[in-house]
Amino acid sequence: MSKAIYVQPGGGYANVVVGHSEAAAPAPGEITVRLHANSLNYHDFAVVSGMWGPSAPRIPMADGAGEVIAVGEGVSEFAVGDAVVSTFFPDWLDGQPLVEGFATVPGDGIDGYAREVVTARATSFTRAPKGYSHAEASTLTTAGLTAWRALMADDSLKPGDSVLVQGTGGVSIFALQFAKAAGATVIATSSSDEKLERLKSLGADAVINYRSTPNWGEKVRALTDNRGVDHVIEVGGPETLEQSMTAVRIGGHVSLIGILSGVAGQLPLVQALVRQIRLQGVLVGSRAQQQAMIRAIDANGLRPVVDKVFALEQIVEAFQYQESNRHFGKICLTF
Repeated sequence: MSKAIYVQPGGGYANVVVGHSEAAAPAPGEITVRLHANSLNYHDFAVVSGMWGPSAPRIPMADGAGEVIAVGEGVSEFAVGDAVVSTFFPDWLDGQPLVEGFATVPGDGIDGYAREVVTARATSFTRAPKGYSHAEASTLTTAGLTAWRALMADDSLKPGDSVLVQGTGGVSIFALQFAKAAGATVIATSSSDEKLERLKSLGADAVINYRSTPNWGEKVRALTDNRGVDHVIEVGGPETLEQSMTAVRIGGHVSLIGILSGVAGQLPLVQALVRQIRLQGVLVGSRAQQQAMIRAIDANGLRPVVDKVFALEQIVEAFQYQESNRHFGKICLTF
């Protein structure tokens, strides 16, 4: 019997149960994967905690990594034994974004990867980076690809560019790592001096404690000879957007990624207009972008920062740990 986690309708930690889920033999174009790891994201937390609870029993988790154990007819991309990692949008293979919302996203609109075995279309996965553990690979689906797309696909980051990252969650740390690998300068913020030291050890060129420097946008300007950064990875939401718009250069790019401080707020329109700021909403990325990211990882040897690993059955404890905000990098489940 293959183990699976289910979130009952409405969500909430009391509605998380351990059950079973069997995987059919792969049909043409499909593969069967023995999953070994998930990684936690804010979106998964919203589903499991009940913030955006499911309307039907749902297997959560968008990020799944494991090993191919069976291959359907006509599949040439994968072979038994390949290490693979899931894609966030199984239907968005390449090109411009076509999918609105989460109806097709594993762990939300359809069953996800908090289970031991799954059969799915081959395009629901890509190869994992060479030499990665399954836990490391699982961090790429949502957080890694969001950071990659924001910097590389949406804004064509170049050596010598400057990037601001907020906090020490998965997206921000990946953005720091990708930016440094591309030869960019990185300024990082956090409310914890201890975490700021860790960001420096990962390559951050300058750090700002946003609690002791609430007008950190002006500090960023001061650090860049009053020019501002080329790119801001905006994960805070309404409460940080105004500072981000102060921190970015004229004509610079702000990637709107996170809603950690809420879903509604004031938009400083005059600042956006007079400084010609480009605000880009980012919801993960395409399969082709994931493949490009993994080629880059294979070339440069980048490793994700995994903070803590829990067992599959400890999924509620893992999310409670995520809520505590003590983590630095990614939290994973392994099984």
